[in-house]
Amino acid sequence: MVEEIETAIKVVVVGNGAVGKSSMIQRFCKGVFTSDYKKTIGVDFLERQIQVKGEDIRLMLWDTAGQEEFDAITKAYYRGAQVCVLAFSTVDRDSFEAIERWKEKVEAEVSDVVMTIVQNKVDLIDESVVTSDEVEELARRLKLRLFRTSVKEDFNVNEVFNYLSESYIEKQSRSNYTSKPSQSSIGMFNGTANGSNHHQSSNSSSSANTGANSTGGESFQIKPVKQRTKKKHTTCTLL
Repeated sequence: MVEEIETAIKVVVVGNGAVGKSSMIQRFCKGVFTSDYKKTIGVDFLERQIQVKGEDIRLMLWDTAGQEEFDAITKAYYRGAQVCVLAFSTVDRDSFEAIERWKEKVEAEVSDVVMTIVQNKVDLIDESVVTSDEVEELARRLKLRLFRTSVKEDFNVNEVFNYLSESYIEKQSRSNYTSKPSQSSIGMFNGTANGSNHHQSSNSSSSANTGANSTGGESFQIKPVKQRTKKKHTTCTLL
């Protein structure tokens, strides 16, 4: 039997309490939304399999508590993360001002991680306590892509995770291309001698459609790098 191969990506969703992290993951994995707020105790886990450019991607989404008392628990789950969502609420200024601190917390545990900023609850824009200019300036300063979402209206939620998946795969493609073994050592053999390929263009992994805006829609021409894992067919599992 031939073992099937897929790419598995660990995603952590962080931010202050009540910004919609759990609702975002529930919407993405199960397609449901509830307006009843229930504080996450520690960490919850869901997963979903999607396709990116025809390739199977398994996203393992870790929903972390936003309250300080759970820091000791949640920090352990940042380790090994490959993708991170930094979420804040349109109607909670404290959550907006805490974004940079959340970024530092994650980077203290895992330095090389793909991130994006998500401004949730844009359906309440009339009650907003942050301006568009402030949000866009934060994204520019942190050099991160910004998505505006409404989990309630199911607006831009899928786009967030599709973008992060594509960005992670593109990053892996670039890393694998630039980390080819050197052939300059005298008296040593390169077991995959491919000098003729060494000069190939990497356009297929680095070219992008730059027609992006602050609410999503960016697409990439990528060649995914697969990780050898046993494929699971479970769509969503709640622990």
